[in-house]
Amino acid sequence: MRPTAKFSISFGLVTIPVAAYNATDSSTSVSFARIHTADGGRVRNQPVCSLEGIEIPPDEIGRGYKPEGGDTVVPLSDDDLDALPLPTAKTLTILAFVAGGDIDPLQMGKGYYLGVDSPAAAKPYVLLREAMERHRRVGLGKIALHGREQLAMIRPMEGVLVMQVLLWPHQIRPMDGVLPERPAEVARNEVSAAEALMDSFGELSEDDLHDHYREALEEIVAAKLAHREPAFPEGEEQPAGQVMDLMAALQDSVRAARKSRGEEADEGAPRGAGTGRTAKKSTAGKTAKTAAEAKPGAKKSAAAKSTAKKTAATKAAAKKAAPAKKTAGRGGRRAG
Repeated sequence: MRPTAKFSISFGLVTIPVAAYNATDSSTSVSFARIHTADGGRVRNQPVCSLEGIEIPPDEIGRGYKPEGGDTVVPLSDDDLDALPLPTAKTLTILAFVAGGDIDPLQMGKGYYLGVDSPAAAKPYVLLREAMERHRRVGLGKIALHGREQLAMIRPMEGVLVMQVLLWPHQIRPMDGVLPERPAEVARNEVSAAEALMDSFGELSEDDLHDHYREALEEIVAAKLAHREPAFPEGEEQPAGQVMDLMAALQDSVRAARKSRGEEADEGAPRGAGTGRTAKKSTAGKTAKTAAEAKPGAKKSAAAKSTAKKTAATKAAAKKAAPAKKTAGRGGRRAG
C-alpha cells in the first residue's frame, strides 16, 4: 500500500513519525455510471467557467472560499494555505486519553492504518500502543488532512495503531422531531420476549457479511450481455413490515430463528408471554392426556371392585350355609 499522508504523533515530549494508509477500500462498493436514456451515451461532468461559459483545463482550477452570508468567493492559493499558523499541519498532537466508549459512534469517519516512517520510530510506536492497550484508553487529537483541520482518535488494534477521523461535535445534528410525539409504553413480558428474540439470533456467519446486492447486480449485467433472463437463487420470503400483534410477532420470530438453526421451536420461549388461546389449548391437551392415561386405571379399579363384591357375596353365602349344617347335625343326633 502507498501512504496517503505522513506526519508525526506528538505524545508529550515524544515524537513518533508515522505514515497513514487507507484502511478502507471504496472502489469495491457498487457505483453506477450516468447515461443518456435516449441513446445510452455517458453523461460527464465538465468543469465550466460560470462567467465565460467555456470548459476549464485542470491546471487553471484553483480554490476559493465563500464566507457565510455573502456571494463573493475569495481566491486562496497554495501559499495562503501553507502560511496558516496551524501546529497540526504536520503533527497529530494528542490532547487527551479517554475510554473508547466515550466516543459517540456518530462522530466516526474514515479510518487509517498508521505505520512507522523511520527505524527510530519503532520503539516509541510500540510504547504508545502497549500503554493504550494496558490502560484501555484511546488518544484524542487534531491533525490537518487534505487542507482542513480534523479531530482524530488513535487506538491500538491487532498490534497496529489506527487513526479514526472524527466529526466535530457541531457537525452532529440534534434529534429534534425524530422521537415519537407520544411516548409508547411496553409491558414487562413484551420486553422479556424481545430479549429472548435477541438471544435467539446467534452470531454472524460468513454469509451474513457477503455483499449479495453486488452479486445480484453482476448477474443482471451478465444476463443482459448474454441476452438471457437472470438466474437468482430462491430465497426466503421476507415478512411484511406491518405488525398487528406485537407479542405474536415476537414469538413467531423466536421460533423462526431457532428453526433456522435446527433447534426446537418452543425451546427457550419466554414464559408468560403466550396468548390465552395458546394456554387454553395447552391446558386442554394436558387434561385430555391425563384423562386418557387415567382410563386404563379406572377400568382396573372397576374390575377389582366387581371382584371384591363377588368375593364378599360368596363369603356371606358360605357363612349362612355353615350354621345350617351344624343345626342339621344336632337335629339328626336328637332324632337318633
